[in-house]
Amino acid sequence: MAVIHKTTMRPTKLELLTSWLPAQPWYPGAGREPELSRAGGFRLDDPQGEVGIEFMVVRDDSGDRPVWYHLPLSYRAAPLGGAEQALIGTSEHGVLGRRWVYDGTHDPVLVAQLFALLQGRAEPQMQSVSDAPDPSVTVQAADVPDAVGAASVTNGPDGTRLAVAEGRLTLDVRRVLEPAGQAPEAQGHVIATWQLSDGGESRGVFAVLSRALR
Repeated sequence: MAVIHKTTMRPTKLELLTSWLPAQPWYPGAGREPELSRAGGFRLDDPQGEVGIEFMVVRDDSGDRPVWYHLPLSYRAAPLGGAEQALIGTSEHGVLGRRWVYDGTHDPVLVAQLFALLQGRAEPQMQSVSDAPDPSVTVQAADVPDAVGAASVTNGPDGTRLAVAEGRLTLDVRRVLEPAGQAPEAQGHVIATWQLSDGGESRGVFAVLSRALR
């Protein structure tokens, strides 16, 4: 199980994301700097214990109304080869030293564990507590191959789409979160919670796995 260290990161995750978010095609606040705060999320464990995996939710208060973003992040002790375009930034961790922070949709370890979650082989963990399952994350398990292969990643105004299994499956990662009373029809999905501005909670879809249309 991953160990959550109660320490500092300089720059902080929110500082890194404030610089990175405006360049993303699914960020609607063109021309303005985000005003970010933490609003929830969960973690998955890397079986090899090398890569930190977090599905973070942040709230942006820079516009007329708050917007909540889902940000899959991976943390590495060294650069990930061939993923320069996915690097959010580097940060000095108070215990682990320099960490390379990536948009996790481009990180094969995060993608593999997200599929393991969708297959019922991985257990979501609390965001800020070591060795503590997070029962608020619910999954509709999917009957898909264990080896899904490399992912082709496309970012667009509606979020991030990963094509896997030689294009037979698509995994849509929701970026702008919306409350969802009913899960979509799909091969599998992940639903989790986030905190509202008034202290309440909302639930919605974080990722949807579907068979690709031919």
